Amino acid sequence: MESSWPKLALLLLALASSASYVAAQNSPQDFLDPHNAARADVGVGPVTWDDTVAAYAQSYADSRRGDCQLVHSGGPYGENIYGGAGGGASWTAADAVAAWTAEKRFYHHDGNSCDEGQVCGHYTQVVWRDSTAVGCARVVCDSGDGLFIICNYNPPGNYVGRSPY
Repeated sequence: MESSWPKLALLLLALASSASYVAAQNSPQDFLDPHNAARADVGVGPVTWDDTVAAYAQSYADSRRGDCQLVHSGGPYGENIYGGAGGGASWTAADAVAAWTAEKRFYHHDGNSCDEGQVCGHYTQVVWRDSTAVGCARVVCDSGDGLFIICNYNPPGNYVGRSPY
């Protein structure tokens, strides 16, 4: 009779490797790099990682773990959220920031406006010139089939009538 231990050991090793691969794609630098690339693209200075802001983001993300609903915190920082239930537990920091910055195509800096029926506020928060610090968090929802990603910005941006840069 053939032992299943070698196969089980390989499976566990593969699972551990994929978990560390996903974790490696959600480090502070993995959030900072795409933020700062978008900011550099429009001539805005970089944001830096802020542990206090990140702790706030982590606390709020932890509170959403049970229901995974995309609900804003209403806290003292600017905020972008991403994710939700439905099979996206492998979404990464880069996926979230890419979704937010993809709104650039709808934003018109000359008139500080967004195409009718479109959303631009996630993008404008990413590139808001007065925001100099960011802290982000990512949690897999208790259901296991989704996630919640949040980035908070200090100072906050997206003031009505003001251009982000």
